[in-house]
Amino acid sequence: MDKRTEQILRDPILPLLIRMSAPNTIAFLINAFVVLIEFWFIGQLGITPLAAITLAFPAIMLTQQMAFGALGGAVSSSIARSLGANNKNKAEELLWHALYISFLGALIFFISFMLFGEWLLTILGGSGPLLEESLAYCFVYLTGGIVVWLSGSLTAALRGMGDMQFPAVLTVICAGIQVVLSAGFILGWFGFPKLGLVGSAWSMIITSSFMAVVIIAKILRSDSPVQLKISKIGLKKELFADIFSVALPASLSPIFTVGTVLVLTGLIGQFGTSAIAGYGIGSRVEFLLIPIVFSIGTAMTTMVGTNIGANKIERAEKIGMIGASSAGLLSGIIGLILALTPELWIAFFTSDPDVLMVTKKYIQILGACYLFQGFGLSLYFASQGANAMKWPIIITGLRFIVFTFAALVSIHWFSTGIVGIFYSSAGAMVLFGALMVLAVRFGAWRK
Repeated sequence: MDKRTEQILRDPILPLLIRMSAPNTIAFLINAFVVLIEFWFIGQLGITPLAAITLAFPAIMLTQQMAFGALGGAVSSSIARSLGANNKNKAEELLWHALYISFLGALIFFISFMLFGEWLLTILGGSGPLLEESLAYCFVYLTGGIVVWLSGSLTAALRGMGDMQFPAVLTVICAGIQVVLSAGFILGWFGFPKLGLVGSAWSMIITSSFMAVVIIAKILRSDSPVQLKISKIGLKKELFADIFSVALPASLSPIFTVGTVLVLTGLIGQFGTSAIAGYGIGSRVEFLLIPIVFSIGTAMTTMVGTNIGANKIERAEKIGMIGASSAGLLSGIIGLILALTPELWIAFFTSDPDVLMVTKKYIQILGACYLFQGFGLSLYFASQGANAMKWPIIITGLRFIVFTFAALVSIHWFSTGIVGIFYSSAGAMVLFGALMVLAVRFGAWRK
């Protein structure tokens, strides 16, 4: 058993969690600011591109959550549980199976977009130039989607080995590359061809390709705790089953999450392009939460998975509650700061008064509830490590149902307008976080 695995099984939980999540927190925060900077670049093109990227957001969000969340979490869980059980051979075979699934996922998403993409974007309110720009962006992004999927599964494999530092450093490097490429391809800076909105998709594809190549080179090295060996290539039903036992139920969570975003976008689309753009700014600012929750959550996946593999269930549950409390507290603080100071940051993205008003309402209503988002999402990641996805999926589905019902009733029954949609989303967020905590407390990880 290697040194990292022993530390995960024995070291004090909170210092270990801080040590494992800190590199990713810094890296993902930088990456989140890159997303906001890129959104500012798009904002310089006008309101239509802002609305177009918002229409495309559900498809992009689903791709990333499937690659980095569902599949990535499953890969981390499988490798961590294998190393916790001191089975390095299985971990090395799992690496190849993660790559196979990545190729399959990218292909399915591309074919699905070619068949249903235009229909979906039209339902969400796309038409004319707005629809054309959104379709063009999605086409470029999903054409190169394989490198996004590979980046997700490969970085997850490293985290499953307990290596948080290398993926974090690589993420920071890639963030710097992406800023330059985005400025160049979107606005034509630095002598690049000005591609407009689709330039954002190209910058992501190039950056993800670089990340995937670097990680493959690392895990081919002899000093890697788990190596990508040609001798371990092959197809084993039980290894696919090991990954899919987490990935398949976990994939329902992004589907429900994106379903919520689709309903939210479709309902807001009734109020015009400015409303869509305003919601787009607010939802992008939420990315400030993702680095905090994702960095803590991915560390929890590895820590919980390793301890479950070693049959240390009580320690795994303590890791879950300590990690969720940390993620919830930090998310709540960020949400309150954003809600109390909207004038300080919204104008950075747009000067349109209608867009400003929608964004302000969105963040003031939802910002106070980000505490519960932090609790719920971090425990979702931890549940992947425990290979116990039943309750997270039920709770995420319930969140989708509650939000959809409440939003439709608020608009069509009480005529609350766009504010009712935001309050419905906030209420569903509170429900999600509270039920996830209760599920773990009442033994969801005890089979």
